Amino acid sequence: MRRLRSAERGLRIRPAAIWVAVLALGFPVKPLTADAQPAARIPRIGVLQVWSSADPVVEHVRQGLREVGYVEGQTIAIEFRWAEGKADRLPALADDLVQRKVDAIIAFGDPAIRAAQRATKTIPIVATTDDLVGSGLVSSFTKPGGNITGVSILASELNVKRLQLLKEALPRVTRVAALWDPGSGTFHLGGLEVAARTLGIELKILEVRRPEDFRQAFEAAKKTRTEALNVLASPFLHGNRQTILKFSAKNRLPAIYQWRESAEAGGLMSYGPSLSDMMRDTATMLEKILKGARPADLPVEQPTKFELVINLKTAKTLGLSIPQSVLGRADEVIR
Repeated sequence: MRRLRSAERGLRIRPAAIWVAVLALGFPVKPLTADAQPAARIPRIGVLQVWSSADPVVEHVRQGLREVGYVEGQTIAIEFRWAEGKADRLPALADDLVQRKVDAIIAFGDPAIRAAQRATKTIPIVATTDDLVGSGLVSSFTKPGGNITGVSILASELNVKRLQLLKEALPRVTRVAALWDPGSGTFHLGGLEVAARTLGIELKILEVRRPEDFRQAFEAAKKTRTEALNVLASPFLHGNRQTILKFSAKNRLPAIYQWRESAEAGGLMSYGPSLSDMMRDTATMLEKILKGARPADLPVEQPTKFELVINLKTAKTLGLSIPQSVLGRADEVIR
């Protein structure tokens, strides 16, 4: 018995030696700690726009995503691509997003949307532009078809409304120039020209395609003794609003714009949807797509709330008195 016990003692092997032997033979070993879980993949989206990185829409995008539960760098990754006002850069930027295999693309304005559309027929595109149907980007509001859906701003109707507001605010005005970007589509003009005749306004259309076209357009405005300016809906024009604001101030020309940011920066008036509301709608639509919805089946959204902002500081500088009937309807009066 004593010899047996001695043998048993001799056969005892230390636990550490067992592990070494197992690893050497290549046997699978289950860790002693809890199973390690691979890091969850967060969705990656691209944001494509003709504006610059300094545009307020950038923060509106982030805020809209936060409101539906996405935090940049934590629960979503965002690849921003800005054309810095040069639309010819958009195709290459769109191709880059596709090569990076983003899960969806948010695109602003017709040029950016068309660039994304040419770059991919499969990656979902959530678009924001003047008129998705009128510009032929989707088949219908209820059934967009293809890989595009988004938010349509009702630009044609709002361009007319801005002309009407301009006339109400400045009843004596009879000569108005409409600053127009042909790249945004001709559908902007028909209703505007009809409204001008109804209001007794002589309307001058000023085409601006490139930054260098502004000088010629402004010279034409002076030659025709333009009394006020209606800046039509366009990502390009919005991106160049500082140029327009400077011209308007220098020539003491009252102007109405699409976005409140222009009125806050010194424009006389603005009327249009809220950028923050639109980005919230865009983010909500994006969330549905990231959860499996098909763009072809998601109806195009349209804004239902519009803001009238009047800058009384600018009115006083221009020597204008805005009727109380118009001031009383403003959502915000900058004093």
